Amino acid sequence: MTAETMPRTPLVEMRDIRVAFGGVHAVDGVSIDLYPGEVVALVGGNGAGKTTLIKTLSGAHKCDSGQIFVNGEPVSIDTPRDAKEYAIETIYQTLALAENIDAPGNMFLGRELKTRFRTLDDSAMESAARQVMGRLNPKFKNLKVPVASLSGGQRQSVAIARAVHFNAKILIMDEPTAALGPAETDQVNELVAQLKAEGIGIFLISHDIHDVFDLADRISVMSQGKLVGTVNKADVTKDEVLAMIIMGIPPGQATESDLEQLHD
Repeated sequence: MTAETMPRTPLVEMRDIRVAFGGVHAVDGVSIDLYPGEVVALVGGNGAGKTTLIKTLSGAHKCDSGQIFVNGEPVSIDTPRDAKEYAIETIYQTLALAENIDAPGNMFLGRELKTRFRTLDDSAMESAARQVMGRLNPKFKNLKVPVASLSGGQRQSVAIARAVHFNAKILIMDEPTAALGPAETDQVNELVAQLKAEGIGIFLISHDIHDVFDLADRISVMSQGKLVGTVNKADVTKDEVLAMIIMGIPPGQATESDLEQLHD
């Protein structure tokens, strides 16, 4: 067997994940995976279960049953700290940035570098921030201004830089282009391309079908807690994915009549 034909190991594999709230199955036997340098979009209507599913990976919510594997090894993720130990970082839609401090301060928030005199090592933190930002977003120059004054795309850069500096291999991105204009959305797309080139795997949660088709390699659709299916973006149309989201029709089973109903 050659290196080309050997099966790759997923960065993450979630198998038969189940989560219930008071008898309601928010996630009902869902299995998905993610490979290095890949973006998998997780989509579905409100209440589909996608956020609950991803919270079991980020350590924000424990699953009732099922198994998570990281690099082929079974793991227990009970807290966000556990997730970080497995190089899983979450970038929430709110970004969780401290508005009144600059990019280096945000990158090291709660993990500040200290001098041997136990004072803050501002120069070391600024140098590290310049290094990682130079790799991710060379156009970013506003290192020393409060992040409150940055554009939405620049703020995403800071949140992503924080995750990458601390060696994230698996990123969960929640609606990364929500409320961004076209130019800022392009900036985030460039960041995602750079992360993929570095072998980082990304779970992308999005309501925006255009976002999904711009960024994702594969698309996993959920409806009412179940997985409708996972498809390669290159193999489907936007209408076929919408039929999966809106009608719960498995991939490849939508008829012309089904697709026409989407535009009625």
